[in-house]
Amino acid sequence: MFFLLPIMVFSQPLNYKDNQGGTFSIGFRTTMSGFNSHPEESSGLGTGAQFRIQFADRVNSDWFFDYINSSIGDYASRTDYHIGWSVLYYLRPKTDPFLKPYLLAGHCFDYTKLTDNFNQSNYSERWSSAVQGGVGLHFNLTQRLDLSLVSQYMIHLGNNVHAEIHDGVVDFHDEKGSSMEGHLLFNVSVNYKIADLW
Repeated sequence: MFFLLPIMVFSQPLNYKDNQGGTFSIGFRTTMSGFNSHPEESSGLGTGAQFRIQFADRVNSDWFFDYINSSIGDYASRTDYHIGWSVLYYLRPKTDPFLKPYLLAGHCFDYTKLTDNFNQSNYSERWSSAVQGGVGLHFNLTQRLDLSLVSQYMIHLGNNVHAEIHDGVVDFHDEKGSSMEGHLLFNVSVNYKIADLW
């Protein structure tokens, strides 16, 4: 009987006050960075969390944090922290269909750190901001619980940092000036609607 408790909790209906505007939800996500700007950088993999505040039946928002790791050859590693938001626009007006496709656009602040694998005190770091746009799809498992898939492209607005190795020594390069460095991100998240706030 105990194993039925989560199913009973997640399947409880949410009493909307008027429309879906005001719906508040929380979730956890896994993020993969499909590619980075340097040819020796591997795809990144990370985790994160998010919450959503829905403004209207067809307009929602994601507020997220991501922590992503990737390797640069066998001599350095890269860590990215993203803190940002996205606006979601649903393409279908119907309330709570099983499949709910949407477009998204947003902004984030990020911190990037490149570290020498052989000498942890040798590193380079960068603060920047980024804009992103993409497409997503909710699988509404219940009225409260959804599984969401997102594909988006993120463009960093800031200096470009990368690592190279010369004669066994890892060098970091911080190229000044605006850079349109970007990467393709894939997110999978599970989200649960907590309440209808207004």
